[in-house]
Amino acid sequence: MGKRYFCDYCDRSFQDNLHNRKKHLNGVQHLRAKKVWYDLFRDAAAILQEEQSKKPCRKFLQTGQCDFGSNCRFSHMTEVDLEKLSAQVQEERRVKEQQQDGMASPPGTIEDWLEKRAKRLRSAQTNSAVPEEESIFQYPPGWPPIQELPPSLQAPPPGGWLVPPSLQWG
Repeated sequence: MGKRYFCDYCDRSFQDNLHNRKKHLNGVQHLRAKKVWYDLFRDAAAILQEEQSKKPCRKFLQTGQCDFGSNCRFSHMTEVDLEKLSAQVQEERRVKEQQQDGMASPPGTIEDWLEKRAKRLRSAQTNSAVPEEESIFQYPPGWPPIQELPPSLQAPPPGGWLVPPSLQWG
């Protein structure tokens, strides 16, 4: 039967050859279906602006259906839908402003980080009398008992791994 091409936008398949594929991809139905697909991912502000600029669809308001569907040049949103969309846009703007306010202060330079690190290291050296319990390796919660762990996940011995003198790395 030969290869078939399936168009995800249009949800249909046809015989795959150059002529058929070009004809389909340039067709009005495919372009409309592709537009509808990408419109699903638009932000609420763009949708609100577009819907407010359109006149309401009389047929949709009277019957609840329109022959043109998502391709109609008139708005299919009621006043309630527009209010909900407007509230969503306001909420998105508020969240975005809060994020920008939180990021307004610069995270710092590398020099600041290096200074803080040097201070931590100095304080760690002066406080070398750290209790033994804090320096012991702690396994994450929920892991099986130490005896059941594979060697690659077990903590190294206190003095480190013993290296045989005859060992050669190649």
